[in-house]
Amino acid sequence: MAVRTGERAGMDRSGKAWLRVVAWALLGLVLLGGSAAASIAVPGLVADEKAFLDAQPCDSGEGAGGGTADCLRTIRGTVLSAEEVKSDKVRVFRVRLRPPVPAPADQPIDVDRHSELSELVKPGDEVEVTTWRYVLVAVGHDGVSETLPGLPDENPTMFVGLSLAGVWLAVLAFFAAFGTARRARRAAAGRPFAPRLPFGPFKCAAVVAAPLVVAFFAGSVWDAWTGVVMTVVIWALTAVPATILALRWDRDEPSTSPAAVRVDA
Repeated sequence: MAVRTGERAGMDRSGKAWLRVVAWALLGLVLLGGSAAASIAVPGLVADEKAFLDAQPCDSGEGAGGGTADCLRTIRGTVLSAEEVKSDKVRVFRVRLRPPVPAPADQPIDVDRHSELSELVKPGDEVEVTTWRYVLVAVGHDGVSETLPGLPDENPTMFVGLSLAGVWLAVLAFFAAFGTARRARRAAAGRPFAPRLPFGPFKCAAVVAAPLVVAFFAGSVWDAWTGVVMTVVIWALTAVPATILALRWDRDEPSTSPAAVRVDA
């Protein structure tokens, strides 16, 4: 009776282990799909970056294109409100222009609340807003101008970093599936195994952070495709070795040490 109970418990553990194998594998496939989607957007983002960096101030006729104008358009407007607000848990200095003003200057304009501009602008002031296509580029008043965040030249390398992070997370998931299956087989055969490097959230965070940090610095130094290529190259030289070391979970040799013997997945 005790033998049957032990066999039933072993089968239950084995079944749960294989469910985890399937879950890890599915997670890896989802991550690969997300990375592919992010990488598909990169060529378009690079084209936008190049067009933005090459943009010149609009002539009198070009600015009529509004949000589709491929030049730097200047919109002059009167400040309706200028106040410090909380946006996405961050406090910013938000400026709104008195309508009617053409898009995209008709939307709230958030600047650094500690900037010189935030100390100058007040309701009733005349400001100049620089736009490119549908993007707010800069806002200025009385000779003081501030470039706004979220410009097209910030996007390509960051998307590459996100794509690389997704790919490497998928590698982690597939390796976890392999390790879980291996442990299940060894447990079913009654063979112990010894973990080499336990894999935890800190190692995972380090692996994910590597491509994002590299993408940020590459985007700050290079432009367009150069930044994208350098992101991949530098990331590969740093994140790949770190990940390989982090993923060496098990030794092939069985261990007789009680502390090292594990039979669950």
